[in-house]
Amino acid sequence: MVAVVTGASSGIGEAVAHRLAREPGAELVLVARREDRLLALADAVGAPATFVAVDVTDPDAPERVLDHVQAEHVRLDLLVNNAGAGFRGTFAEAGYANVKRTMDLNFDAVVRMTEALLPLLRSSAPSSVVNVSSTAGRIARGGSGAYSASKFALAGWTDALRSEEQAAGVHVGNVLPGFISTEGFPQAELTGKALTRWAVSTPEKAAEAVYQAGPGGKAERYVPRPYALVGIMRMVAPGLLRRVMGGNAAKSLATKTRE
Repeated sequence: MVAVVTGASSGIGEAVAHRLAREPGAELVLVARREDRLLALADAVGAPATFVAVDVTDPDAPERVLDHVQAEHVRLDLLVNNAGAGFRGTFAEAGYANVKRTMDLNFDAVVRMTEALLPLLRSSAPSSVVNVSSTAGRIARGGSGAYSASKFALAGWTDALRSEEQAAGVHVGNVLPGFISTEGFPQAELTGKALTRWAVSTPEKAAEAVYQAGPGGKAERYVPRPYALVGIMRMVAPGLLRRVMGGNAAKSLATKTRE
């Protein structure tokens, strides 16, 4: 299995690389901005791995990744679009500039990378694409509107792409993490309390969800799994959910540092 993983330098992306490396015959292409972290990860995963140190929002990033994959491999079985970030701020404070930079990274870069690699995925079918959205792609709250907008867009586009590519043999899955404990976001406030500890998951569990939504053929996976109730509540009890999410005690849904 040949797999491209973006945002691979830490957090969920790093965990995905380690998870995929356990598969027989795995060969990885790791993509992120930090070359030193990619070099260390390529040496540590225990499977053949190369890397492309690039900002996925750069105009030539998709072409550079495609050229690298074609130079090193004859096929592509899996694309994991994981790179992303959350930039907090109300619209009145941060304005369109914050929306644009968030959409550029969390949505546009994913679409552009997928467009570049889709012909190779089709020619390698059966293959798969996994987009890492967020629980914030199903429910939004104040202060993270730009992030939610980008993840709502990603979730909707993923659903449509799944329908479009099924006949071509390319499965498209969606992973929707909630709170994930990472280096940048240890979630100490939640993990320190028995009442809220359940709400925090790990990069390793998110990585397993990525595998299930890719080679495993699942349409979507929430991490932790009970977060799927958020999506259900949005449909069956939207007023109640708005009150809960708008309360002073409500916590923002997880956002990722940029990889």
